[in-house]
Amino acid sequence: MKPIGAESEERLNRRLTIWLLRLFSVALFWIGIGCWIRLVGIFDGPLSRFDLMPVWWKIATPALAVLYPVAAMGLWLPATWGVVIWVLIATTEVMMHVGFPHLFGPGLVLPALHLFGLTMLLILRLIGWREKRRARGY
Repeated sequence: MKPIGAESEERLNRRLTIWLLRLFSVALFWIGIGCWIRLVGIFDGPLSRFDLMPVWWKIATPALAVLYPVAAMGLWLPATWGVVIWVLIATTEVMMHVGFPHLFGPGLVLPALHLFGLTMLLILRLIGWREKRRARGY
């Protein structure tokens, strides 16, 4: 038997998780569109056209251009594979900007955004796990 209010807490946690996933889904989709704009070459500039990019950006940009929209779709659905791809993107961005700042630049905004979102998701999942354990009587 569940304690009084446990069901509403589970629903609130689920609702907050869905909102977080959908918010980051929209953000990842727009970042993915930015990657595709770079690949297509709408704007002029050294990193705004694929043919003018250094080789390390030519490797990273197409991979991210595919992964961002796929992760966005997975987060919108809220499928587990969306979170897995998001973790892959976050790992890639951290390795790019923190591990190789001399190649990709020291841009910490995207890695910080990913780490913030994934931390919030982890906190919500831990709270949900704790509530389920409490509801079972552990």
